[in-house]
Amino acid sequence: MSDIGDWFRSIPAITRYWFAATVAVPLIGKLGLISPAYFVLWPEAFLYRFQIWRPITATFFFPVGPGTGFLYLVNLYFLYQYSTRLETGAFDGRPADYLFMLLFNWICIVTKITGLAMDMQLLMIPLIMSVLYVWAQLNRDMIVSFWFGTRFKACYLPWVILGFNYIIGGSVINELIGNLVGHLYFFLMFRYPMDLGGRNFLSTPQFLYRWLPSRRGGVSGFGMPPASVRRAADQNGGGGRHNWGQGFRLGDQ
Repeated sequence: MSDIGDWFRSIPAITRYWFAATVAVPLIGKLGLISPAYFVLWPEAFLYRFQIWRPITATFFFPVGPGTGFLYLVNLYFLYQYSTRLETGAFDGRPADYLFMLLFNWICIVTKITGLAMDMQLLMIPLIMSVLYVWAQLNRDMIVSFWFGTRFKACYLPWVILGFNYIIGGSVINELIGNLVGHLYFFLMFRYPMDLGGRNFLSTPQFLYRWLPSRRGGVSGFGMPPASVRRAADQNGGGGRHNWGQGFRLGDQ
């Protein structure tokens, strides 16, 4: 048990709380301590009955059973792997920025589902896929390995997993929404201001920095790169393209 405790404490803070909630809430529903009907997102109950907790519980809940257990475990693994890699990689030392990314993606997912009155009651997979998509884009040229030794660039990983989840779960809507929301965040936060020289539309609220102050030594430079860096990139023939950083192979610890 001490080894499990040491492993759990080694997970970066935001990923640790997210991972723990994604284990605890389905367990509560499985044990019948609270009816799973209170966890899922029903747009009518959320919008007209003011059951405002539903978008939050639907983010952590998943109906674990004989037909869904494997899909749940696979996506729990994706949560742990890619949230950890983002939090300790591109967002290292910047917990407020990482939390803001999760909140932005979550709000976009909830808004899209409730606004379009889509019959989607669970938000766990879309949020995980949005994080995985951001990681894949930040490490897009890294070669990753998937099942049975298949190898490809990381930028294709979200779409490979979309097909994989379709095979074991029978649906692609969750994964597709997650990919679209992840692409929206990546474009507004990284691609448009850094590569295309556009305006920075997203910025982390100051209250998050007061709550989760940045640590020295973390990755910095979100938003518009300094002019000197942009000039140097142009002189080197980079065309202003940003180097998104080092990637990881799927399954590496």
